[in-house]
Amino acid sequence: MSAYKSDFLNVLTERGFVHQCSDFEGLDALFASQTVSAYIGFDPTASSLHVGSLIQIMMLHWMQQTGHRPVALMGGGTGMIGDPSFKDEARQLLTADGIEGNLAGIRQAFAPYLKFGDGPTDAIMVNNADWLMGLNYVEFLRDVGRHFSVNRMLAFDSVKLRLEREQSLSFLEFNYMILQAYDFVELSKRYGVRLQMGGSDQWGNIVNGLDLGHRMGTPQLFALTSPLLTTSSGAKMGKSATGAVWLNADMLSPYEFWQYWRNTEDADVGRFLKLYTTLPMHEIARLEALGGAEINEAKKILANAVTGLLHGRAVAEEAAETARKTFEEGAVAATLPTITVSQTDLVAGIGVLALFVRAGLAASNGEARRHVQGGAVRVNDVPVADEKMIINAGHLSGDGAIKLSLGKKKHMLVRAE
Repeated sequence: MSAYKSDFLNVLTERGFVHQCSDFEGLDALFASQTVSAYIGFDPTASSLHVGSLIQIMMLHWMQQTGHRPVALMGGGTGMIGDPSFKDEARQLLTADGIEGNLAGIRQAFAPYLKFGDGPTDAIMVNNADWLMGLNYVEFLRDVGRHFSVNRMLAFDSVKLRLEREQSLSFLEFNYMILQAYDFVELSKRYGVRLQMGGSDQWGNIVNGLDLGHRMGTPQLFALTSPLLTTSSGAKMGKSATGAVWLNADMLSPYEFWQYWRNTEDADVGRFLKLYTTLPMHEIARLEALGGAEINEAKKILANAVTGLLHGRAVAEEAAETARKTFEEGAVAATLPTITVSQTDLVAGIGVLALFVRAGLAASNGEARRHVQGGAVRVNDVPVADEKMIINAGHLSGDGAIKLSLGKKKHMLVRAE
């Protein structure tokens, strides 16, 4: 028997998206009785979102699939300040041009997951710069600022942690939570939004919006947060050994994206299938039950499903085939990630440690040296034992590439330009 009357809460709960809610009963009744508009905010701190934001995008996806209207809020205005939540220091301030460039890149990530348009359940994308950049400061203080208690704001964990560590919290950042709360009120007035969703670290900011809405006469507003995800070994979602796992193909190749999911830890496969794919629950239960070597097949299904959602099925299948050729046949697949080096450098020769750093397979010469000493480094599938080895044009294979490998799962091609 379903725990809730609304499909929305049933789906989100069974798939593991729900951490906290301001009023489960009231929210369930709302979703069961009408088409609801809900939003999640995204800050334009880079020109692409990364995997850490994918859980939020999937929440908007399931909202639309259960008959409601998702609102993706771009933080063009709040991005001028930056969210201080749980940061050790102030963010670097972005320029207006930098923010606009980042917003253009971020918008790409939503198209595969949401249907945009003018229909009652079609997603909309809005920018809080539309109402924040034209605010009159004195009027804003009088009409909105008076509803905020500094005592209460100081009690939020995100602020308290900074103060306890005696780390500076600027007035600029302190205002961020007021602006985010005001966003909720504006979205309620302009688009009839009733729910804000976000990660559990946003709970204080979201509840602020509920309280402000109540004081400023909006209909009852609701808050729903998802758990902050880490892998079973404690690694933060969205980070890999070589950096952020970006959603945009120009920031991270689809092959590397596929590999990130293929390398999921055994204990995380079932959870990630529920959160990041649209596979039915009975199929996920079957895959979750696999053990031993069979779990690798479940990981490939996970990688295909997540990559297929974002980049398309054909691209996912190409990535899977590249992996199969690379790992099962030992071949140099043309679609492996590639870097280029100048013909001059290659003729002169490049140290193996420096080349692995340049390829992004190691963060430093010292790390690359440790990999050589551990037997994890191969050039053209031949193990490297000499950390002083020089790579030159003589290492180019018949198809004009040098294959670098770190362990069994990370590969890169080097070509001369």
